[in-house]
Amino acid sequence: MAVKLHESGLFSWSEWAAALGAEIARAQADGDPDLGATYYHHWLSALERLVAEKRVTSAEKLARRRDAWARAAHATPHGEPIELGRDGLPVEPA
Repeated sequence: MAVKLHESGLFSWSEWAAALGAEIARAQADGDPDLGATYYHHWLSALERLVAEKRVTSAEKLARRRDAWARAAHATPHGEPIELGRDGLPVEPA
């Protein structure tokens, strides 16, 4: 997703690298030893921060969508595709 957003011109690769570096530094300052297991979380946090800063969406909408996916994953039987709305709550537009 980050590559596609970069390719579409939303941000430069140097902006992306700076955002990811800042996210890793922030996590380390909060006690993350950065052993590699949390790298995906840093990547996602950096991407979410960038799209919110670029006003593609808001941090609040991202948080609501993240919560909806977590609820859907929890409500999905093992082996089935995760789909928003499986928890019985309405799916708000992205």
